[in-house]
Amino acid sequence: MLRFQHSEYLWALTLLLVLQLAFIGVSWWKRRSIRKLGDPALVEKLFSGYSRRLFVLKFLLIFIAFFFGVIGLANLQKGSRMEKITRKGVDVMIALDVSKSMLASDVQPDRLTRAKQLISKLIDKLDNDRVGLVVFAGNAYLQMPLTVDYSAAKMYLSTVSPDMIPTQGTAIGQAIQTSDDAFNKKERKHKSLIIISDGEDHDETALQRTKAAFDNGVVVNTIGIGSPTGSPLPDPETGGYKKDRSGNTVISKLNEQELKSIASAGKGLYEHLDNNTDDVVNTLVTKIDSMEQKEFGENVFTDYNSYFQYFLAICLALVLIEFFIPEVRRPRHVVAPEA
Repeated sequence: MLRFQHSEYLWALTLLLVLQLAFIGVSWWKRRSIRKLGDPALVEKLFSGYSRRLFVLKFLLIFIAFFFGVIGLANLQKGSRMEKITRKGVDVMIALDVSKSMLASDVQPDRLTRAKQLISKLIDKLDNDRVGLVVFAGNAYLQMPLTVDYSAAKMYLSTVSPDMIPTQGTAIGQAIQTSDDAFNKKERKHKSLIIISDGEDHDETALQRTKAAFDNGVVVNTIGIGSPTGSPLPDPETGGYKKDRSGNTVISKLNEQELKSIASAGKGLYEHLDNNTDDVVNTLVTKIDSMEQKEFGENVFTDYNSYFQYFLAICLALVLIEFFIPEVRRPRHVVAPEA
């Protein structure tokens, strides 16, 4: 099994786009400046030793070195020894709403980002509990099956966005069904479902499927995110706010009543998430810890070999090569003919 020990560093790879844009900008500026002086072919000959190829080569070396440097910092690892470990805990499935309404900013910076922060903090406080992730909007999908690999869970969480489910809506009922199916059907306890949503545009099957899940031993908790008064939704296409067909600004509101009804039917708790992330996490952990726990064995990698040194060595070598490549061609010495 391959993994990145510090997967959060991989976000630095987005800076490669900045480097590329900077290179394009500088190249455009140079060509524009040369054209102003006259014919580009003749002007370039006037610059003693100027080489466009060397300029491009030096950029490519820096570009590739940065890539290997980031991979090295993230520390690619491969599992080297697997053991069967007996644990005692609870199966926790998290169903996260990724509909476009979760981009509303009545909770800063937006509902989805705050929800992901909550999940990340919750994972940090879990101890021997298995965790899984379901994402839903108009449809629901199992993003990550139950696992005790919390690093992998955070990596899956970091990839979550509204673009992963094109069908819009808030199919809470389907999310409950998908989560219930992900649990061990042979067990009637040790199972907890946490639904994080604004509850907007819910389907009518939610309560029915909540009761069915509870009959299978699943305690259903809900976390409401957003404000009951609502917030406008950003429109990436216009840069403003989303409007309906009549030209009115679309307002997304938290449907607390629906989420409270689901939590009541699932014999769980309801919490409102605004700026009290730590309080909500502590409440959830207390609820999970109070549940009857089970013992289960799982094969996990206990030792990992790290390969960061190879990537950093390549990065350093490329930087050194770039440093010693001259910015201009060395002039050719012309030997004068003997008299």
